[in-house]
Amino acid sequence: MNKLIFLVEGAPEASYIARAVGESIFTKADTLDEVRTNVLDAFHRCLSPG
Repeated sequence: MNKLIFLVEGAPEASYIARAVGESIFTKADTLDEVRTNVLDAFHRCLSPG
């Protein structure tokens, strides 16, 4: 996997939902700063073995 593209959308139950295009990676947060942090965390978890 060389690149992940995340689509970030506003949502009624959370301020923002982010999902990786073509992958089963989802996260949500109340602010754009939080969603950015969550996306980076999800990306790093994908790189971790196990």
